[in-house]
Amino acid sequence: MQRLNQQLELLIEIDQLKNVLRRTRVKSAQGRLENSAEHSWHVATMALLTQEHANSQVDVSRVLKMLLLHDVVEIDAGDTFVYDAVASQQQAQKELQAADRLFGFLPEDQRIELRAIWDEFEAANSDDAKFAKALDRFIPMFLNYHNQGQSWVEHQVKRSQVIAINSRIQQGSETLWQKALQIIDEAVANGWLKDE
Repeated sequence: MQRLNQQLELLIEIDQLKNVLRRTRVKSAQGRLENSAEHSWHVATMALLTQEHANSQVDVSRVLKMLLLHDVVEIDAGDTFVYDAVASQQQAQKELQAADRLFGFLPEDQRIELRAIWDEFEAANSDDAKFAKALDRFIPMFLNYHNQGQSWVEHQVKRSQVIAINSRIQQGSETLWQKALQIIDEAVANGWLKDE
C-alpha cells in the first residue's frame, strides 16, 4: 500500500500542471492560453502520429514517456517564454530542483527510471530524446502559426529568433524542420514575424 500511496501522491501533485499557463493560445478556443498539461498531451499525440518522420528509428514508448514527463517540473519552476533569453538561463537550475522534489515522491525504482528519462530528454543526446525535443519545439510554433502568429506578434519576435530557438528540430526530424521553415517563411510573409 505504501508504494501505491507514493505513486498517487505524485499523481495528485502533477495535477497542478493544469494550472501552469503557457504563451501559446489554444486553437479551438481562441483567446484562452494553453496549459502545460494540454501541451504535454498534444505533443505526445504528435509523437504517435509522426514517428515515421524521425531522422532515426525511435522507440515511441520512450518518446511518449519523455513528452509526458518533460514539463512536470513547471509545477515548481513555471513556464518560461522560449524567446526570453534571460529567464531561460535561470530556468535550468529551477527545473533541476523541481525534478529532485517531484520524482522524489516515487518509490526508488520508479524515481530512478523516470528521472533518468527526464534527464535524457533534457540532455537530448539520444535519438529518442532528439525526436522528442524536435516535437516539443515544433508544436508551439505550429499552434502559434495557426493563431495568426499571436505570441510572435505580441512580443515582436524576429525571424532570426524563431530560427535560432527552433533549429534543434532538425536534429530530430529533417522533415519537420523543412515544414518549420515553410511555416516561418509564411509567418514573415503574413507580417506575423519581423524579418531583419
